[in-house]
Amino acid sequence: MQRPVSHEIRVVVHPRKTAYRFPVKSATQFDVQPGVKRRGRQRSVKAQSAILAATCQLLEKKCLRGVTVEAIAQRSGVSKATIYKWWPNKAFVALDAFLMRMNRDVPTPDTGSAEEDFREQLKSLVHFYASHAGRLYCQFIAECQSDPVFLAAFRERFLQSRRNDVRVMWQRGIARGEIRSEVDGEIGLDLIYGPVLFRLLTGHGVLNEHEAEAIVAAVFSGIRP
Repeated sequence: MQRPVSHEIRVVVHPRKTAYRFPVKSATQFDVQPGVKRRGRQRSVKAQSAILAATCQLLEKKCLRGVTVEAIAQRSGVSKATIYKWWPNKAFVALDAFLMRMNRDVPTPDTGSAEEDFREQLKSLVHFYASHAGRLYCQFIAECQSDPVFLAAFRERFLQSRRNDVRVMWQRGIARGEIRSEVDGEIGLDLIYGPVLFRLLTGHGVLNEHEAEAIVAAVFSGIRP
């Protein structure tokens, strides 16, 4: 039987130069091939789904620091040993639960227009970040300040994963002649998503559909051919 792939995140913390290594499994790595009965793997999928669902439910009522692995285990009906087998700590569980919810609530559209794609996605993103689940983003940023291993996982499993999705929309825009090819795509994406995240973290401005539309319009006014 082929084991689930395990990504190792290695961070060296100075000055003690202590290397932390955790085999971290992402939420998509417990796949089951259609038509193939694998009892152990199927139990893993069921257990993982229960853990992530329980984590989402707990985080609806409490902040990240108020949730414990014990509470996740009790609500999900999965042992603490199983949880620690797949995730180093509760922050990693919450990150996978957050990403699962975001992938469901903030899809990557393909309307036939890059500007419309970004407009629709940014509006759904604003709605998500306004929700209780979406406000976890700020708590993850706080967690990153004191946990370098979690910071590495946050960048790889959340930021890069989501950024890869929106790069597809950007590339489609170039292919359709809607975005100038010489424009730096990474800077372009920062210009679109940066204001939302900055307002989310600092609270200095409102976050709503009107603002999302205004951000996309402003960016596209400078990147069209």
